[in-house]
Amino acid sequence: MLPRFYHTDDIFVGQTIGLNLAAGHHASRVLRLKIGDSVIVFNGRGGEFQAHIKSIRKTSTALIVDRFDDIERESPLIITLVQALCVNDKMDWIIQKSVELGVNRIQPIITTRSIVRLSEERAAKRLEHWQKVIISTCEQCGRNRIPIIVLPQSLIDWLSARKSDAQQHLDFILSVSGNHCLKNFASPPAATQLTLAIGPEGGWTADEEIILQQAGFIALRAGRRIMRTETAALATIAALQTCWGDF
Repeated sequence: MLPRFYHTDDIFVGQTIGLNLAAGHHASRVLRLKIGDSVIVFNGRGGEFQAHIKSIRKTSTALIVDRFDDIERESPLIITLVQALCVNDKMDWIIQKSVELGVNRIQPIITTRSIVRLSEERAAKRLEHWQKVIISTCEQCGRNRIPIIVLPQSLIDWLSARKSDAQQHLDFILSVSGNHCLKNFASPPAATQLTLAIGPEGGWTADEEIILQQAGFIALRAGRRIMRTETAALATIAALQTCWGDF
């Protein structure tokens, strides 16, 4: 696969675009690309553009866009990951790997046993950092649409603000006391919205599990073993993709 770079603005064939400083440094200093080398550029709105390097300078790298390729690498599943906040390295890992696995939206939540507590300012900074993790992951894994991540909310606030729509939903909470397995469910209809709620390091409280199940979440258990929060999210997404997605 050719080196891939994200560009925030509209892209047109024949256009000359400049990479930002970080991307330019990565292209010239890390990948050692030269003038004339081919690359891929995408803006997260679908499809990708093949381009070649026009110039490389200390503070700027310019590309000329050669053609558009209508290529999509999205899973047929529409998955929202509702992930309890955990420590920074674990959260970054979950976000990065869940994007590789095909998640479309990530909602960090604050639960009773969440270790991490963020002020409004810190939450905004973490969101900016997570967005960069997502973009970098899409550059690496070939996705041409950027998954959405939003500011953390408390579990109660998120459930209260959750909008209902005409689309079908299939909502799971991963629970050590769950009595359902994925293999017991038929493949959901196309365009069904799947939501997966994963608890924090210390697990859900009994009250939280009751609240989620009252909101329509199905208590799912992935095997007989207890997984860490970062394992639980990724293993279950992989299972969903295996059962119903593009694995």
